[in-house]
Order: sequence, then structure tokens, then C-alpha cells
Amino acid sequence: MVFYFYPRGYVEGKDDYLMYMGRDKYENEELIKYGLPTDIWFHVDDMSSAHVYLRLPEGATLDDIPVNTLEDCAQLVKQNSIQGCKSNDVTIVYTPWSNLKKTASMDVGQVGFHDEKLRRYTKVARKNNDILNRLEKTKRERQPDLKAEKETYESLFRGKKRAEERAARAAEKAAKEEQKRADELRSYKGLMKVCLYRWW
Repeated sequence: MVFYFYPRGYVEGKDDYLMYMGRDKYENEELIKYGLPTDIWFHVDDMSSAHVYLRLPEGATLDDIPVNTLEDCAQLVKQNSIQGCKSNDVTIVYTPWSNLKKTASMDVGQVGFHDEKLRRYTKVARKNNDILNRLEKTKRERQPDLKAEKETYESLFRGKKRAEERAARAAEKAAKEEQKRADELRSYKGLMKVCLYRWW
């Protein structure tokens, strides 16, 4: 079972700024395996906690996350940490899903990072009940086919990329043809001048 939440910044009818998390560490493994390139992973730093994901709009980056949305994610992660929910000044780490590293020697739900420079941090001073109560009201439980969702995304991405490549090739061809016409026109004008000079 995957829990979905609608934070501030969520675009209704889309997955833009949709938050989700697994029920336990075994579901976390599935989320790690079938995440999307647009997903951002959140966790309490140096403590056990839920793995919370934020799905960004296509083309957005870590630095594009709205401040209010980031705060909602951080509060949800803190609340879903046995130790973190009882503490103040809790540090939250977040990074792109693609930066998560999983090796065979790691425990269930455990991850590392490919590039430490891609990690970001934010701090939660204390629990905010207003934010948590609002998020709880948006909570939805679903049993998604994560593998199928990922395959659909990748298929659409490949189709979009092929279309962009075709458009780029067409634009390049049109530019070459335009350049050829311009060169021929200059050559024709040069020839006309020579003919005029010879006539006079």
C-alpha cells in the first residue's frame, strides 16, 4: 500500500508536486526500485524514518521546489520517524531519486548516494500540527502497479525524445536548405553583375 498526499503546490489533475510514501521498509524497496527521474527522495538525516517522495513537474530540479512544498515534505518525514517525531531541530536530507544507490550488501530499505554533492538539507525546528492535519486530510491509500507506471513513463519519454530528435533533424535540414538558397541567390547576383559589366 502506498500513501499519497497533496502538499501546497500540488497541481490538481496532475502528478506535479504529489507526495507519496510506502507503508514499511519492504514497500520502500519497491519505491526505490521503481522511482521516476522526476522524483525527489526525503528522509530524516541519521535517523530511521519513512521514505517520502515528491514528484516534480517535468524539467524541474531540486532548486525549483517551492518553499511551502518543501516544508510540507519535511514535516511529513519528521512525523513518520520514531525518534524524529519526538525531537526538535531535526535535519531532513533530500536528493533526486536517480542519486539513490542500492547495493546487494545493504539492508532492506537502506540506500546510499552516487553523488554526495546532489544532497540538500533542510531543518524542521518543531512539529507543525496545522501542516500535518492538513496533509492528513488529503491522504489517499492506493495499491499501484509501480512497475507498470515506470514502464509507461519510460515509453512516453522515449516517444517524446524520438519526436524531439525528428524535429531537430527537420529543423537542421530546413536550415541547410535555406542556407543553400541564400548561397545560390548570392551566386546569381554576382553573375548578374558580371554580365552587366560586360554589356557596358
